[in-house]
Amino acid sequence: MTRPFPFSALVGQQEMKTAMLLTAVDPGIGGVLVFGDRGTGKSTAVRALAALLPPITVVAGSLTNAESPERLAEWERQGGDLREVPTPVVDLPLGATEDRVLGALDIERALTRGEKAFEPGLLARANRGYLYIDEVNLLEDHLVDLLLDVAQSGENVIEREGLSVRHDARFVLVGSGNPEEGELRPQLLDRFGLSVEVGSPTDMEERIEVIRRRVAYETDPEGFVAAWAPRDLAIREAILAARARLTATEMPDAALRDCAQLCVTLGSDGLRGELTLMRAARAKAAYDGASAVARDHIRAIAPMALGHRLRRDPLDEAGSSARVARAVEDVLA
Repeated sequence: MTRPFPFSALVGQQEMKTAMLLTAVDPGIGGVLVFGDRGTGKSTAVRALAALLPPITVVAGSLTNAESPERLAEWERQGGDLREVPTPVVDLPLGATEDRVLGALDIERALTRGEKAFEPGLLARANRGYLYIDEVNLLEDHLVDLLLDVAQSGENVIEREGLSVRHDARFVLVGSGNPEEGELRPQLLDRFGLSVEVGSPTDMEERIEVIRRRVAYETDPEGFVAAWAPRDLAIREAILAARARLTATEMPDAALRDCAQLCVTLGSDGLRGELTLMRAARAKAAYDGASAVARDHIRAIAPMALGHRLRRDPLDEAGSSARVARAVEDVLA
């Protein structure tokens, strides 16, 4: 099996890479939404990030990637030794049925043995990993509603056909799409912690370097991955170090005031903007090795944490990124 393209070998798209790294440091940020042109490395970046992360420890045979026997769902077979597996990355196709996403009655066992058994779905496989939805803005409404419920609770609950089962469903949600093909429902848009826009590189040398690295990877995948392995390892160690220092990273009152003032200035609804900005800024500070959140961390994170939460202003023709930049300049000058 060909190993994923190395994360450190991705050319450009720094904002997208930063957003994904921050969700690796603190999955509680709430996932990443990437809107932009096709062929700009969105799905490649997701798989590359998951591949460089350290493996997770699971109970052997667990269909929900349970980290200990105590976390096994009631319907899973008990027992099994602990083993290490790669961080899961699960694709949710647009045409997926509700049963495939949530899970359903195991028809084969019901017919052959007369037993009511649960057959887990994509959400079970994605637990403790990444759930990736390409063309997320084209996802059917009923699947959007299901994802909203699970993303908020961290638990998948299925009650149908005489079955009542539940299991952990904690994952980093990554969505990508082309805004020209349709908008994302506001309810789902708000659930993404960070949102970035990507485009095709306009710099000629950067485009050439993308082609050069891709050809090298396709010609000798193992050699290419091995050549970039030290840099991927450095990123992995930085993520692990950031996770270790995350809870000790201070969030001073001045930083909290800056977060709140930014959201008030931009007129964002609710408090999710402040909470996401706070968590993302703290993750950025931890990744940078800082002991406390400073204005530079908030300034770096604000566009991706707040840009997709703004109300539309018909009198302001500037895009969301420009509005956030103006507010950052006013509040954090």
